[in-house]
Amino acid sequence: MTVHAAGAVLWRPAGVDGTDEKVEVAVVHRPHHGDWSLPKGKVDPGETRVDTAVREIAEETGFATVLGRHLRTVRYPVNDEEKVVDFWSARAGEGEFVPGDETDELRWLAPDDAGPLLTYASDRDVLGIFAARPAGLRTVLVVRHAMAGKRSEWTRPDAERPLDEDGRLQAQQLAGLLAGFGVGALHAVPIARCRQTLEPAAALTGLPVHDAPELADEAVETDTAAALATLARLAEAAADGGVVSAVCAQGVGIPELVATLAAAAPEPPESARDLADPPCRKGSVWVLSFGPDGALVAADYHRDAAF
Repeated sequence: MTVHAAGAVLWRPAGVDGTDEKVEVAVVHRPHHGDWSLPKGKVDPGETRVDTAVREIAEETGFATVLGRHLRTVRYPVNDEEKVVDFWSARAGEGEFVPGDETDELRWLAPDDAGPLLTYASDRDVLGIFAARPAGLRTVLVVRHAMAGKRSEWTRPDAERPLDEDGRLQAQQLAGLLAGFGVGALHAVPIARCRQTLEPAAALTGLPVHDAPELADEAVETDTAAALATLARLAEAAADGGVVSAVCAQGVGIPELVATLAAAAPEPPESARDLADPPCRKGSVWVLSFGPDGALVAADYHRDAAF
């Protein structure tokens, strides 16, 4: 039997200038276990792991959070079960720690000081992965539109082809995933199925959906530089806790852009996927993390919003 859980390296800027160059991370003491750990907990029925990470951080630390790059999936035995824990980098938002039965102490420490305090080697390994890259990476989420009706059965212009019933369900689920990453701006290729994929997120947040024609399949094929410039602009807007954007595009342009960004990076980006041939399932999401120099640092693939 497998038990899924999720958590994060929760961090905040430590410098007096408020930038992300120096950070401190949260470690919590759990009196029931008698340990010091990164905030984490089990997935509740009906939750995604993204939902769980955000909820558990709030419950164990008192802080709202915005998820960033996926750090590691940790597996270890607990009695007769296998526990699988997904960890993200998570920037702390508003909040205040209040001691309770689950966690009775929280310490904000520099990563080098936090490591020796952590009880478990797996938590120390996760913290090491976090510390190996800048904390304040710039996040852009690239969404492939959800499932639409068959092109062969659609008699009107293809740009008007809408989501089908399964696609509308995918779009509803995607709204929750985007919320976990603190999305504050929505952009879509100006065709029906791309805009409709982001409509539930727009309804949830009250945000408008801006047109991004330069990310359409045909536009990427003819002017890749313009599409890359848009992603660079959106990444720059996310600097130092700025606005995180989600863009909805199509199945030809997205893999081309991800592969191009990966090939241009001075160091191979962190990813569990082959970035030379990126997958792009309908309703999937690429969480792209960029460094201050604009290079792609990490690329996390969510094949669907149920992750």
